[in-house]
Formats: sequence, C-alpha cells, structure tokens
Amino acid sequence: MQNPTNLLGLHVLLTLKTAHNSKLTTCDSFINFVNLLLQEHDLELIGQTSHVFENNSFTIAFCLKESHICIHTWPEINQLTTDVYLCNYSCDNTQKVRTISNQITNYFEATIVKQTEVNR
Repeated sequence: MQNPTNLLGLHVLLTLKTAHNSKLTTCDSFINFVNLLLQEHDLELIGQTSHVFENNSFTIAFCLKESHICIHTWPEINQLTTDVYLCNYSCDNTQKVRTISNQITNYFEATIVKQTEVNR
C-alpha cells in the first residue's frame, strides 16, 4: 500500500478539440485503442458500458480495478471530454494517468481546450 497522503490518486479531466471528426464517431475503434492501453499499462478492466447516439457520437465508461476511464464525444462541435482516474492503492499510478491522458489526446490528434488535474 502507498503512502496514505496520496493513496486516492490522480484524476485528469480533459476537454479536447479535433479536426478528425471520424474518430468522434467510431466507438469500436476507440474501445480497441483503450483495450491496448490497458494491456500496455497493466490495468485490469472489470466492466465496460457504451452507448452510440443517433449522430454516431458515443459515450463509454471503462470500469477498472484501479478506477476508470470515461469519454463523451460531440462531433457536431469537433470536441470530446474524457477523464482518467487511477488510485494509488497498490502502486503510484500518477504517471500512468498523465501518460494515458496524453495517449488519448494523441489518438484523437486533438488540442487541449481545458485540462484539470485533481489529486484525490
């Protein structure tokens, strides 16, 4: 167990803008991408739910043993929101949260509109 002062971990919230609208409407591709991230970062998926809307925008929640990754896309305004939260119970996941957030930003070839880091 980690130091109790940082046990709850880091939560990164992002609003992103992209010119690649097709990525905002391809739910299955993003699910495949996140599954690769989970393997790369040795994170355990315990559940997943998603919904595709009439305009093919999507919302997905990946429930992890370590916490979660969520996304909501808005192709009509070329934006998405995502949040990545990992607790530090078994190890310090702070850098993983930042890396995964950057990888998601790169996946969408996006620019950051707003970024918030919350130490829980």
